[in-house]
Amino acid sequence: MAETADNKEILRGGQFLVKETACEDVFTPEDFNEEQKMMKETVKEFVDREIVPHRERFEHKDYALTEEVMRKAGELGLLGIAVPEEYDGLGMGFVSTMLVCDYISGATGSIATAFGAHTGIGTMPITLYGTEEQKKKYVPKLATGEWFGAYCLTEPGAGSDANSGKTKAELSSDEKTYKINGQKMWISNAGFCNVFIVFARIEDDKNITGFIVENDPTNGISLGEEEKKLGIHSSSTRQVFFNDTVVPVENMLSGRGEGFKIAMNALNVGRIKLAAACLDAQRRVIDMGVKYANERVQFKTPIAKFGAIKSKLAEMATNAYACESAAYRAAKNIEDRISIRISEGNTHQEAELKGVEEYAIECSILKVAASEDMQSCADEGIQIFGGMGFSADAPMEAAWRDARISRIYEGTNEINRMLAVGMLVKKAMKGHVDLLNPAMAVGEELTGIPSFDTPDYSEVLSEEKAIVAKLKKVFLMVAGSAIQKYGPDLESHQQLLMAASDILIEIYMAESTILRTEKNVKRFGEDTQKEQIAMAQLYLYHAVDTINLKAKEGIVSFAEGDEQRMMLMGLKRFTKYQNQPNVVALRNLIAEKITSENTYPF
Repeated sequence: MAETADNKEILRGGQFLVKETACEDVFTPEDFNEEQKMMKETVKEFVDREIVPHRERFEHKDYALTEEVMRKAGELGLLGIAVPEEYDGLGMGFVSTMLVCDYISGATGSIATAFGAHTGIGTMPITLYGTEEQKKKYVPKLATGEWFGAYCLTEPGAGSDANSGKTKAELSSDEKTYKINGQKMWISNAGFCNVFIVFARIEDDKNITGFIVENDPTNGISLGEEEKKLGIHSSSTRQVFFNDTVVPVENMLSGRGEGFKIAMNALNVGRIKLAAACLDAQRRVIDMGVKYANERVQFKTPIAKFGAIKSKLAEMATNAYACESAAYRAAKNIEDRISIRISEGNTHQEAELKGVEEYAIECSILKVAASEDMQSCADEGIQIFGGMGFSADAPMEAAWRDARISRIYEGTNEINRMLAVGMLVKKAMKGHVDLLNPAMAVGEELTGIPSFDTPDYSEVLSEEKAIVAKLKKVFLMVAGSAIQKYGPDLESHQQLLMAASDILIEIYMAESTILRTEKNVKRFGEDTQKEQIAMAQLYLYHAVDTINLKAKEGIVSFAEGDEQRMMLMGLKRFTKYQNQPNVVALRNLIAEKITSENTYPF
């Protein structure tokens, strides 16, 4: 059952699929309070002063510059936004932590990576799983940038299968220390960190265990050379070797065998924060793209006037707007869930852990959507710059390379696609999301006589909302039939899961975009939101196409004969517009706004 916070209904994670959300109940970037607006401006000024002028240095592997910028961010308090005040942090809410991650990450992937690795997987595990003694000892130094953190999970033989690591932790005979031996790879911040969160296996335990390990070269810790990477050139990325590294027993994080749980929960936070890290990156690429398009003259005309370029700018902006809408919607849901749990007597640790875990489905959705939209944005940015875009002297080339890692970080997009559907099915089995009854209702609708009434779509975005409701039926139809057919074996049908996940992703992203726009139309007036309405309509148009394609792919993979024909007819009914949008006109309207203001203006 949905709960309430601040007089609005808060759906549980995944319930967006089976319940209607009122636009008044979503949080949007237009809802930032004065403190958040000031924080946003502070971060933007910091980036424009400390990062943007040094782009070339970041591309030439200036690891010392990354460390210097991180230390300055710590002095400003930007590394401790999510850390409680008693550990020298600012103790701000989840939306504010997303906002800082968003705006500090846009100018270069090197800082985005260093910031995310330190504040998220470097500091957060101690904040949320550490004992009081561990938190007092380590968190203040990490929150202020006096020390930096890194996270040692991945091994040569343990990537997506994180629990298969071979690193060992052996208890000493006097039971006072553990001796750690093993090899970790792709460790961000390794070159300048003071503390590692290390995952190792004790004896033949089923699950790994987490340890807080100080970086002391005299204690059997050695580093490989800096990795040569496609992008994020000034992000320190090294292998870390542990050779009889002695760790006090009191540095175990949480309990024995709890490491896999820590790793998974850290990844949930990391996924939504990674989505945030892709937001300002998109805005900045759009800004650079439109400025170049307005200045670049060919055939005696600025190329921004050409329809082909207008199309690119409009699509880039639409995707960025959608990602913003969905990311801050989910962030506020998490913040509200944390508040509800604290009011019920949970500790800060319990509330934050369970608050984020509740929306793990949305975190995976956002990670996939934002990382792929960022890659597409940078790719089109290069295209707008033409030959100059391919040159390392122009900023688009670095943006494209930096963006590529985002589809691999925090669990690959393939893993996250399958996780999103898998977690939804598990929630349904636990009774947290009722998929069965809505799926049965859709099944009955398919065999019933369709209505031939013509709905009234006179209100702005009313048809778009109706289409989103029908797209949810597509997911229930495909996923419901697939679960019925395969049961527990569904997880072995990865291509079907991937198709179902793409449907789920497009529903959440399109609905978030429409709800944000509807909310702003109601409070600011339709005339002020013409381009935003166009973006909501354009995003939905593409979502319908994607869902049509992926649902058809899924249906023909497991259904035959009359069942297949009935489902394909249902698909046609559920993806049908009453009034087809003029996509070219929508793009032109959006592009005119961007080119006239010479920036991403939304």
